[in-house]
Amino acid sequence: MEKNSVDKYNSFNKTGQNEVSLNSEASDQQQSAHCNSENVDSLSGVNEVSEDVDEFISVLSAIDDKSSGLPDIPDFVKTFSEMVESRIAKYNSGEINGRFGDIAVEDSLFMGSVRRISKLAKALSDFPSDHSNINSSLNQTSVALQRAMAFLEEEFRALLEPDSRINVDNPNPDPQHFHKFSSFNSKNSNSNNYQHDNYSDHFSVESDIDYPSYPPEAVTKMHEIATSMVLAGYETECCQVYYLARRNAIRNHMIKLEREVILNMDDVVKMPWEALETEIQRWISMVKTWSEIIFPGEKRLGESVFSDYPSIHKGLLSNIVRTLVIQLLDFAEAVAMSKRSAEKLFRYLDMYEALQNLIPAISGDGDELMAEVSAAADRIGESAASIFCDLENSIKSDAARTTVPGGAVHPLTRYVMNYLKYACEYKDTLEKVFAKQMELDQKYSTALVSDSKISSAHDEVERESDSPHNSETVIPTTPFSIQVMTLMDLLDDNLNRKSKLYKDPSLQNVFLMNNGRYILQKVKGSNEIRQVMGDTWCRRRSTVVRMYHKNYQRETWNRVLQCLSHDGLLTNGKPNKPLLKERFKIFTTIFDEIHRTQSAWLVSDEQLQSELRISISSVVIPAYRSFVGRFRPYLDSGKQADKYIKYQPEDIESLIEGLFEGNTTSMGRRRT
Repeated sequence: MEKNSVDKYNSFNKTGQNEVSLNSEASDQQQSAHCNSENVDSLSGVNEVSEDVDEFISVLSAIDDKSSGLPDIPDFVKTFSEMVESRIAKYNSGEINGRFGDIAVEDSLFMGSVRRISKLAKALSDFPSDHSNINSSLNQTSVALQRAMAFLEEEFRALLEPDSRINVDNPNPDPQHFHKFSSFNSKNSNSNNYQHDNYSDHFSVESDIDYPSYPPEAVTKMHEIATSMVLAGYETECCQVYYLARRNAIRNHMIKLEREVILNMDDVVKMPWEALETEIQRWISMVKTWSEIIFPGEKRLGESVFSDYPSIHKGLLSNIVRTLVIQLLDFAEAVAMSKRSAEKLFRYLDMYEALQNLIPAISGDGDELMAEVSAAADRIGESAASIFCDLENSIKSDAARTTVPGGAVHPLTRYVMNYLKYACEYKDTLEKVFAKQMELDQKYSTALVSDSKISSAHDEVERESDSPHNSETVIPTTPFSIQVMTLMDLLDDNLNRKSKLYKDPSLQNVFLMNNGRYILQKVKGSNEIRQVMGDTWCRRRSTVVRMYHKNYQRETWNRVLQCLSHDGLLTNGKPNKPLLKERFKIFTTIFDEIHRTQSAWLVSDEQLQSELRISISSVVIPAYRSFVGRFRPYLDSGKQADKYIKYQPEDIESLIEGLFEGNTTSMGRRRT
């Protein structure tokens, strides 16, 4: 022991009794007895003893040779332990003005005393315990410290209990509400002299009532208690209370918001889709709430309560997050294992996006947990990719031999294009999903795009690029775009086969025209699909539709135009009347047949319908008007002419306007 330390220690031993005396008339025997509670609790007495204890701790710390032991322990050591226990007893008694939090100054002194007795117990424990005076004093301080820690643990728990937080339904609660669940009282929150009020300001949840928050003064008190418990070596107890309270508070809050999903794997796998879809929507809502509100709020709270111990805060946050996230992952795993079907795709993609957005929210909470979330997202993504690719099988297997009346748009076309429209709204997500699947399996499994498809798609584009109409062809390079191109090719092949079910070549072309135009309009009407397919594909598709249009016009109206030809009607420069009459009859018969048949055909696209009628009128009406104008004078006048010329040019024009309405109409009256 250094000489100065020994001298200072001896001065404690000689004068300590007078310095800590709470009654000037007490004898040496009275000083060793229990102190009068009122004097023990006096602020002046606490301050005096605290100063002595601080100085004594400094003396103990300065002693180099701990093995030599100590000759005597000052009486104020015992007195100080009794003061701490007396204050705890008073807090626990529930007396008016005796609860923890009623008098801020006394509470501050108590917290200081707790930290002080913790230091004292540690300093005494550095010395050999085989000396009776050391052992006795160490036992006294240790007992007082244990009781103080037990008291603070209960106070910490009371502050953290879900019911003691601010009422989310009442953002302006009565301050006394907080007192109901803790011996703290918030009425002195503005006058307390805690040193860490800035931490509660930092934690402010910005009036976000969706987070199970606490009043600022409560967060400050939590910080005080947590710091004292950790300093005293009660980190485990402190962390356990905090972890359980916060985990339960968050779960209860989510249940209150009806965003809790509590299902086991068997329930999910066996659940009907309608019920499971509802659970998935709740799950997505819960993930979003956790990602955007709960986890960031929990991080701010932990940073405030354990601001002096960032490693403790990080560990607690990681454990809380992991406990909650595992429940999410279990549900996602079960969904990924459930039976796959086309209608599930979009909910699966929603789940995939939710998990992807969760990863940044839990960053820093452990690489292992982030890897588990990423793996769960990959499994959901794999299921989504498989479902999307099943559309290919649906197209291939649609071999129905029943024709659609009137050559209208086939239900398969509507289904595939509407499905693609909604799927391409998730274009960026599907690009990630298919890219990940390519990464996991470079050979492409049967559920994904095969290398042969890529080669086929490239070959097709290269063939078409030789056409003068395709000088700007762009080859699709992403797995998702290749998959969509493949689906389009399969749909085209299927529609071409279905068109052969119509015996009338004209109707075949109307069917292909209808479906081709529908596909084109769907692509043009969706920025997402158009980005996948490209402008070059749209121009190529327009060319194909125009080709069907020309084929239809050739198959249908060339026969009509042949009737209006002058060939074979003139003999020596004069019309042959019998042949002329026969030609008018043939024209009428053919036109009536076309009108009767094609007025029942359906072209639902108004623009295409108008284009067809205009193109028909532009070739038929001028030819008919010219034919009638030239040869009518050679027929018998009056009623004899009307016998062979059934329609005036205006009648033909009116009847053409009735084509492609999808129903059988009357021939209409001739104009006179």
